[in-house]
Amino acid sequence: PGSRKGQGLLGHVICFLSLYRFQACVYFASVFQAMSCGIHYLASVFMAVTPNFVCGFPGNVSSVLFHNSSASSIEDIWPLWTSTENYIVVQLENGEIWELDQCSRSKREVTLDLAYEYKGNKSVFPCSDGFLYDDTKWKSTVVTQWDLVCDREWLAKLIQPTFMLGVLIGAVIFGDIADRLGRQRVIWFTSAGQFVFGIAVAFTFDYYSFVIVRFLLAMVSSGYLVVAFVYVTEFVGIKARTWASMHVHAFFAMGIMIVALVGFLVRTWWVYQIFLSIATLPFVLCCWMLPETPFWLLSEERYEDAQKVIDTMARWNKVGTPCKVSELCSVQQDDVASGRTGDDDTSSAKKHNILDLFCNWQIARRTITVWLIWFTGSLGYYVFSLSSVSLGGNEYLNLFLIGAVELPCYIIACVAMDKLGRRNTLIPFLILSALICVLIMFIPQDFNILIILANMAGKFSIGVAFGLIYLYTAELYPTIVRSLAVGSGSMMCRVGSVVAPFCVYLRSVWIFMPLLLVGIMALLSGILTIMLPETLGKPLTNTLVEATEMGRNKKKHPKHILCSFGLRDSGSGHV
Repeated sequence: PGSRKGQGLLGHVICFLSLYRFQACVYFASVFQAMSCGIHYLASVFMAVTPNFVCGFPGNVSSVLFHNSSASSIEDIWPLWTSTENYIVVQLENGEIWELDQCSRSKREVTLDLAYEYKGNKSVFPCSDGFLYDDTKWKSTVVTQWDLVCDREWLAKLIQPTFMLGVLIGAVIFGDIADRLGRQRVIWFTSAGQFVFGIAVAFTFDYYSFVIVRFLLAMVSSGYLVVAFVYVTEFVGIKARTWASMHVHAFFAMGIMIVALVGFLVRTWWVYQIFLSIATLPFVLCCWMLPETPFWLLSEERYEDAQKVIDTMARWNKVGTPCKVSELCSVQQDDVASGRTGDDDTSSAKKHNILDLFCNWQIARRTITVWLIWFTGSLGYYVFSLSSVSLGGNEYLNLFLIGAVELPCYIIACVAMDKLGRRNTLIPFLILSALICVLIMFIPQDFNILIILANMAGKFSIGVAFGLIYLYTAELYPTIVRSLAVGSGSMMCRVGSVVAPFCVYLRSVWIFMPLLLVGIMALLSGILTIMLPETLGKPLTNTLVEATEMGRNKKKHPKHILCSFGLRDSGSGHV
């Protein structure tokens, strides 16, 4: 049987069955792993923290001075340390007096009196005896493990960007693989990869092996998250699509909250990493039970396999008369054959690539706008998240609140998306994000609580836009390139996440520079979103022709829309 009309009807069948327990089990099993993605994405916030430190010294300490305070050990001085410009004076048991800065140390020539201020001659030495770190909060981090300070500080700053680079590459690779080999296989592989590489990170022996393993972990984490959105979207149907897709983000936010909780309880980085990775294990043990989506099976003309999945859904949901693919696909094979000429036979079996996202002007304009929204959402999301630990107060509580604020934002977003539509929800929240960025610039810096609340509001508004765009992208593109579209969008999203840490570093140039950049991008994205079509209540499209028609005002009867995969509409010239 042909597949042109069958997939549209199959969408309604899945929509009907989405109220039952089979889809619920598949959904919660799938999104549970998204929590692990949130964990690994933000793990470096505490794992790569740089504590207070000074140069090491050759010998045993007899006394320590810091301004007007004296102590017998440097550990007693750390609570008084307030600035990187400070230094510590130590007297050794052999009588030598040293001034210890963060990246250098000086030996006093005159050692008669132990005083904090000294104007005599000093000999400057490099930190050849290592560094002394404040272990009040963290017993060990990757920074203290491999001395990623001073001239090696740039290596520490590359930890999060290199992870996000792996996320970028993984989004593209696994999004394409999912369209070629199926969603199910990618979910299997990436789930196992998250657990294996997550544990392996804790046992890396140097900085470079640490970065490489984390890069691989980023690729599989990104691959899972991209394919999970497509997998959930294709299973639940129209009625539950909004809530199901947005709640994937809720589990991701729960992962951020777990990072804050585990970071508060475990202060050794490799133990911290192991505890975070264990969250993946339950899903790895049962992910092999997940079925392939009927949409993908039909797009590959695997009708018997699609029928088996539908029959399984019917048994779980106790549907007495399950639908038959042969009955749904009412268009006869000879009708399909009559629509093919010459090269069209090969085009139907064509493997799609990223160029198909620019096959005509309407699709190309849509792709550029969607990519910009992905980039802006990610940039704002991670700028607010990464900056939360430096807002003052308890950094663990700040990160926990930044994650927790996403939970109500997704509920509000779901209600707005179902009532107002995807586009009409996305536009005001993008513009609101820009306004909040401007508002924060006018808040006095000593109003810590107000600043934290404003940042939470900014994370709330950008979180709505960032969460919505996954579902919106999946609805804007047809089945044959849906994973590729979400994957390429996620690629632009990860470009934003790679840029975000460097954007945060611009605080040293001007404290409001990151917010200014996020505000400009959010305002531009909100304006361009006006040109996108609304997808609320519309069935998923199957071909690029259908996706193009969705952006036009004129309505066409479904039987007049070419639905066969990869076929050319001779009337319009579109593929």
